[in-house]
Amino acid sequence: MTHTARDLGISATPAARPGLHAWRNAVFALFFIAGLALATWMSRIPAVRDGLELSTAQVGIVIFGLSAGSVIGLVAAVGLLARLGARRAVVLGVAISSVGLITAGVGTSLLGSTELVFAGLALVGFGMGSVDVMMNVEGAAVERAIGKTLMPLMHACFSLGTVVGALAGAGASYVSLPVSWHLAGVALLVLATAVAGVRYIPVRAELGDEPATASASGAEPGVAPGTAEAGPRPAPPWRERLRVGLSAWGDTRILLIGTIVLGMTFAEGSANDWLALAAVDGHGLSNTEGAIIFGVFVTAMTVGRVFGGPILDRFGRVPVLRACAALGILGLVLFILAPNEGLLYTGTVLWGLGASLGFPVGMSAAADDTQNAAARVSAVAMIGYFAFLVGPPVLGLLGEAWGILNALFLILALMVLAGLAAPAARERTNAPAA
Repeated sequence: MTHTARDLGISATPAARPGLHAWRNAVFALFFIAGLALATWMSRIPAVRDGLELSTAQVGIVIFGLSAGSVIGLVAAVGLLARLGARRAVVLGVAISSVGLITAGVGTSLLGSTELVFAGLALVGFGMGSVDVMMNVEGAAVERAIGKTLMPLMHACFSLGTVVGALAGAGASYVSLPVSWHLAGVALLVLATAVAGVRYIPVRAELGDEPATASASGAEPGVAPGTAEAGPRPAPPWRERLRVGLSAWGDTRILLIGTIVLGMTFAEGSANDWLALAAVDGHGLSNTEGAIIFGVFVTAMTVGRVFGGPILDRFGRVPVLRACAALGILGLVLFILAPNEGLLYTGTVLWGLGASLGFPVGMSAAADDTQNAAARVSAVAMIGYFAFLVGPPVLGLLGEAWGILNALFLILALMVLAGLAAPAARERTNAPAA
């Protein structure tokens, strides 16, 4: 069932379209800066490893700080939304991530402290983990309001941010820019963008936003015209919103969709964490070449997500998810076993294409039932991000024992599971309201 702006209590008049588009563009911007912040760190992992003189296992432990912080942030996101509302919660999450990036940079370049880098990454993970839930909740809502498939394109903005971050990281590595300066500059840019963009996110009582008195134009103060709810109404008590937010965990379909997202997120997250280092240590590339091959991966992710919407509309979620799983498995095999750089890059492209649509399709599928969509999206995101908790240390320990390339075979099993669980994401043309 297609849900319009009116279904969400949002004006659907022609005058409202600019407001809806501003809301959409604000969500696009949030996805972009999330990808930019993440790729900024990922592209400098080899430099951090060299600067702190870490082993492969130690790199995995350091990255665990990012993973653990992400999962805690995902869990906290429901409560933050309930307590603060979308606007304030988003700014808080981005601010915490920005502080974390600066801390990790200082720990690497200025103080040489592994513990400080770990703590900084935990802050980055907490902030971005919570924002990830929030921007997917907003993305699902604006997708329904506009009545078009937008979630893959939103995640393409995330991937575009990772492309920009990877290219900037390669450039920073090439000119030997200190990690501290690089991370601090990106942190300030990300925070400024979030502060400027959140004012276009509509005030919605069900997310805990404070109701405001409507202006003469019919829009709430600080909200783009046409995006405000039809008349202020008091928000339910935050404890009630939190209880509703946790109710999705009893839904079997949500758990299966989470399995899809888990496998695909592990494939994506493993590349974010280990691709550059695997290219350097496993295939003998330089640190700069490792950043470039990471850029190739995120470019493939971006391409897959840009064209994913029309492909999904034509073939449906289930066939596309199965095809993505197959592409990802083939790409991983080529990357691991590649005897030359040509096959290495081919495998990287297929790996990126294969992992590109799992997360956005999972978010859209979780939001098929509009009642408590935020809770369902949050639950699926939490399940998927479990990969970010267990992936880095597990792959690091396996890589230390058997080599980082052999450790990547673990991803194949999860990609198979994702393909097998694909039917759970089937479109529900007549989704119930509860």
